[in-house]
Parts: sequence; structure tokens; C-alpha cells
Amino acid sequence: MSGIKILWADDEIEMLKPQLFFLEKKGYNVITVSNGYDAIAELEETNDIDIIFLDESMPGITGLETLAKIKEKRPNIPIVMITKNEAENLMEEAIGSQIDDYLIKPVNPNQILLTLKKIVDNKRLISEKTASDYQLEFRKILMEINSGLDVEGWVETYKKIISWELKLDESEVGQMMEILSMQKNEANSEFSKYVVKNYESWLSGKGPTMSNNLMRKKVFPYLEEDRPTVMLLLDNLRYDQWKMIEPILSDLFIKEEEDYFFSILPTSTQYSRNSIFAGMMPLDIEKMHPDWWLNDNEDGGKNLKEKELLEDQINRVMRKQVKMDYIKVTNTYYGKMLNDNILNYLQNDLTVIVYNFIDMLSHARTEMEVLKELAGDEKAYRSLTVSWFKNSPLWTALQKIAEKNVKLIVTTDHGTIRVNQPSKVIGDKETTTNLRYKVGRNLKYEKKDVLESTDPHTFGLPKPNMSSRFIFAKADKFFLYPNNYNYFNNFYTNTFQHGGISLEEIICPVIRMVPK
Repeated sequence: MSGIKILWADDEIEMLKPQLFFLEKKGYNVITVSNGYDAIAELEETNDIDIIFLDESMPGITGLETLAKIKEKRPNIPIVMITKNEAENLMEEAIGSQIDDYLIKPVNPNQILLTLKKIVDNKRLISEKTASDYQLEFRKILMEINSGLDVEGWVETYKKIISWELKLDESEVGQMMEILSMQKNEANSEFSKYVVKNYESWLSGKGPTMSNNLMRKKVFPYLEEDRPTVMLLLDNLRYDQWKMIEPILSDLFIKEEEDYFFSILPTSTQYSRNSIFAGMMPLDIEKMHPDWWLNDNEDGGKNLKEKELLEDQINRVMRKQVKMDYIKVTNTYYGKMLNDNILNYLQNDLTVIVYNFIDMLSHARTEMEVLKELAGDEKAYRSLTVSWFKNSPLWTALQKIAEKNVKLIVTTDHGTIRVNQPSKVIGDKETTTNLRYKVGRNLKYEKKDVLESTDPHTFGLPKPNMSSRFIFAKADKFFLYPNNYNYFNNFYTNTFQHGGISLEEIICPVIRMVPK
């Protein structure tokens, strides 16, 4: 602990020699003054004070008055208030003035040491403990990844990896983050093999809840209750992003259930979200509503009939009339409209809100250098998501409904992955441009890098042409054509993409909450 410098202001400083001697023996450097004026003067002359111990009752100006003046000059310096007075109003005022801790006289050396450990050394201790704990957990997770996990096992392992990622982010343990990143890549490689082996069987109803039955399993059952249901679909929300905004929502809502569903392939909005609202696979949408479905190679908006698809599903599935509204928010104007009208929507049985910001963020980050800088890695990408959410019209609207008797269901349509490994593909002019999946007639590709569907109908997907096939990128691969290969490799490496097979894209959160 050598190098930590303490400023201690107390008019009875001579009586504190045992405590001061104890701290010096532990390697702390203590500067002492006997009043508030001297404390302020010392702080102005000495730039490397790490923490201040401040007596509440001193001649001249009180500890609270000194505290206020110190905070004006050095707002971030930790301050511990020491007092003989245990009056509640005094403690409330001190805490309201942003003290970091307080001690009641007489203070013993161990109390002081504990406070210093908690405030000054807290970050280092947490970092060391987190790194040590992850080292112990690393081998266990590695064994799980290679143990032939089932659906539930993969979900739990993915959650465990994300939990460690968030802990290590907070602790800023760079070396451990690199190890975790490699472990997540290994997990995605094994998960891709698992999806390749089992995907077709899932579509026959033998697997997890998927996009096409999400509404029936996770939303419609709650329309029977005597309260309005609000379904919030945040496009492109990953599980780690959910865990970052969860504490914000938890201030106003109680989590009744945190569950998951698997996005269908391709893990892209056109396919997964249409499937969610239709309650069908894309092939069935095309058969039932041929005028509503557009293939990748056809011009026009691909998600323009979501409201109609949802109404059609409600009419097919529900045994009662459902009063419903569907709102899509694609910019700030529509976000403000949502906020202005949110309470009116609570007259419905079901209100579905599709909010597109996170998806737009991931796409914009690919194109805009400033966003690449702001969201340079996973941690920064999560941080930007939180910053948006806390300052969005959406959060203001949710605060309003938190005062009402509602059911809130938060979910997404698919996630996204940061891609790093290019994989060459050759296709004709009709081949789609998406970096994580391709559909075309004459595709040539590295078979080890993809899940291929030579007959898209077996995957519940339409065929733009009789000989069309789909390929889906595994893990953190992304597809590149040979033309200008190096340029596009540099351009797209380390960007967030979706459409393929990864834990981040396929395992999607679905959370049910009620107001506190």
C-alpha cells in the first residue's frame, strides 16, 4: 500500500498518534492538519492526496463546511467524515454532500484500515479477486463447451461467459479479457457445430422456443390476465446488452421471468422478425401471403407487413377478441410520439413496440469512423447502448407505464456478433450482399466455414429460384468476394454483423416484468 497519501484534518490530532503510527507502519503516508482552513490550503498545495479524513467538529469552519469547499475544488476525491455526533440529520446531510464513508469516534486502527481498503484499494482488490476467480472457472467452462451440451446447457454456458465478460470489463483486467475472448470464440465454434447438427430437428418442434412460436409461448398466455400487456422488441438486442440495461429497468420494474428463445436462420430482421409476428416460418408466410413476402433479391421493404402478420396470427391463435396496437419507432420523431401517447396505448390488451435504434447503431458503426471510435470493442458497444437507453424517449415512456398496472415483456428478434475472420465466397449477380448469410444459385464457398442448405424448404425458407441455396457463416466468420478482397477485409473486420450462427445472434433474451 506504499504511495497512498492521506490528509487527516482533526483539532485533536495529537490524540490520534496511535492511529497515525499504525497507518505509517502499514505503508500509508499521512499529512495532518488541525482545522478546515489548513485542510483546504494543504489540498491546494498538494496534488497527490488520495483520500481525506475529516473531523466533523473543528474550530473555525465545521467539517461539513470544509467538505463543501473541498468538493468545489476536488469533486472526485474520496472523503471520510469522522464524528462524535450520531444524529440522523447530520449523517443525512453528510451523505447527501457525497462523503464516501463515515466513522464514529473513538476510531480504532482496524476500522480505519477497513475503510481505506474499501475506498482506495477497492478497485485493485476486486480486479485481483475477479481475475483469480475466472482463472478457477476457466477450465470448468472449457470442459462444459466440449462436453456435448444440450439446449439448456448452451444457454447456461453462454450466460456464464457473458457474466464473466461483464465482471472482467468492470475490473479492467486486460490479460484475462483476452483469455475470455478466446474462450468465447471456442464456445462459438462448438455451438456452430451443435446448430449444424440439430437445426432441422428444432424446426419440427423438438427443440427450444424459436422465432415462429415466440408469441404463442411467451406473449399470448398473458393476454388472458386482466391487465394490459406491452411487448417491447428492441431490434438486435444481445443478452449482454440486456444485462446492462436491466439495472435501469429494475429501479421501476420487478422481473418475473428471464427466459430465452432461439432466432431462426438467417438471424436477420427480414426473416426473424417477420417470423415472430406471423407465428410462422418464412416459407409459410410466402405461401399464405404471397403478396406480403419479398425475397432478398426483390425490391421493396421487407418488414412492411408486420402489423398485418401479427393481426393475422392473433386471429388464428387467440380464442377471444384482442384489442391491439403496433408501433414501430425508427427515429427520434416517432420516439417522441411514442412517449406522448404511451398512456393511451394502455387501453389495449396488447401493445407491441418495435424500437430500431440498436440495429441502426450496429449498421452505422460499420460505415462511420466516429462510431467505430466510440464503440471500438464489446465494452464500448454495451456502454453506448446504455447511454442511448437512459437518454431515450423510450425510457421516459417506460417510466410512465411503470406507474400503471401493466405487464411488460422485453425481447428482440436476433443478436449480433463482432466478426473477425473473412471467408471467401463466389456468387452471381443475384447473390445477396449480407456478410453473414448468402442466398444464390451458383455459390462457391469454404464448406468448413458454413452451414449450407441446398434445399431451403427444409429450413422453412423460400426459394427465390429453383436452384437457390442458403449458406450461413459460423462463429465470427464473414463472407467476402474475391474482388477487392483486402480492402473489404480491412473495412469489415471488427464490425458488428448478423445473419449467421453464433451464441450472440441466436440465443435471444425474453423477459417478463411488472411495475414495483
